[in-house]
Amino acid sequence: MTHLQFDLTGPLGSSGPMLEVFSDRRCVQRMLDVEAALARAQALHGVIPASAVAPIAAGCEAGRIDFPALANAAASAGNLAIPLVAQLTGVVAAIDPEAARFVHWGATSQDIIDTGLLLQLREAFDLIEAELAALAVALAALAANHRDSPMAARTWMQQALPTTLGLKAAGWLDAVGRHQDRLRELRARLFALQFGGAAGTLASLGASAPAVAASLAEELGLDLPDAPWHAQRDRVAEAATVLGMLVGSLGKMARDISLLTQTEVGEAAEPAAPGRGGSSAMPHKRNPVGCAVALSAAVRVPGLVATMLAGMVQEHERALGGWQAEWDTLPYIVLLTAGSLQQMRHAAEGLQVDPAAMRANLDLTRGQLMAEAVTLALGAGMGRLAAHHLVGDACREASAQGRHLREVLAEKPEVGALLDANQLERLFDPLGYTGQAAHFVERVLRTHRARQDAIQE
Repeated sequence: MTHLQFDLTGPLGSSGPMLEVFSDRRCVQRMLDVEAALARAQALHGVIPASAVAPIAAGCEAGRIDFPALANAAASAGNLAIPLVAQLTGVVAAIDPEAARFVHWGATSQDIIDTGLLLQLREAFDLIEAELAALAVALAALAANHRDSPMAARTWMQQALPTTLGLKAAGWLDAVGRHQDRLRELRARLFALQFGGAAGTLASLGASAPAVAASLAEELGLDLPDAPWHAQRDRVAEAATVLGMLVGSLGKMARDISLLTQTEVGEAAEPAAPGRGGSSAMPHKRNPVGCAVALSAAVRVPGLVATMLAGMVQEHERALGGWQAEWDTLPYIVLLTAGSLQQMRHAAEGLQVDPAAMRANLDLTRGQLMAEAVTLALGAGMGRLAAHHLVGDACREASAQGRHLREVLAEKPEVGALLDANQLERLFDPLGYTGQAAHFVERVLRTHRARQDAIQE
């Protein structure tokens, strides 16, 4: 249940379709959908008269609800369902006074709110999974196209060894694939009907309760749980944490791309478009706005996930505060996830790569990027530790003199005794020291293709 308003900033931090899923109107309509389905299920098993179903269903239209009055009444009632049921009863009474007696029969507010939220989340997951699949396709193309494109790997924000852009993209893709798996696995646990009545016993429906619950679940396309879960919030908490991890991985991708776009690095850039990434003061700026959205979400979502986890500690059969804390929190997580995902998919599909800049940056350290390769080659003859000290001293000498490491090493007799000029030259070729980068890329792509095939089946 949410009544968040994002009229101005919504498109900045989320996606249009997801904002619609969590709009006030959709929130109310999904709760009304539950009320209509409840009436049909109860009539099917003789709990309410069959004649009451059509008037109740006709009244379950969000366009018939007074939203300002609903919001104001909710402040006193403690939730939206209580005043919504009151309005619905009045709407149905205007159609058929007798049918109005059977509105919300035997249910409790939390049944309607939780189940309505699940219907919203199901729509949301459909959108997220479709967007995630598109991101995976874009990343797979990036990894394949740049499998052998050399660039500097960076550890502790400094150049470390040669790697490839393909391997970096494959790392992003690998994480995305795991999130695809998590979301599919989560569906089996999350989308379970909430229907327990006032205290989770469904005493209000007597012996008809199991049959009504089963029909209601079937009507709504939800699983029938073994028991109501009013105060057991692991389902929605798991949804929050899985989305939180997804946002974290998208934030990592955004961090990488934004660092590559720095003027002093210039190895990649977000796709350009009119009006995108400009500065109000500096005409030359091309800001990575997509990365900013994803990084903003990565900052905000962990705290929201923590709220969902803290809310799991609930009192007895119905919560006082913990459940209520979820109402805006979980939808906000979903909205931010959608915005981050949309922006990173857009970035991956149109990422502009500068191979010349990547190659130039490989040479920035005047060969010191290849220090490990030289150390290992020398270590075979003099021992690793001795080679490490020799190359380390040579690196400091090269830095102090502004010379290439290869030149400094070539002057040392210990090096000449073990490596000739051609061997030393080859050791300073970055393309010769990308290790298993191409192999790892191919493995990730193979898993990606298998996952795609499984999804399509």
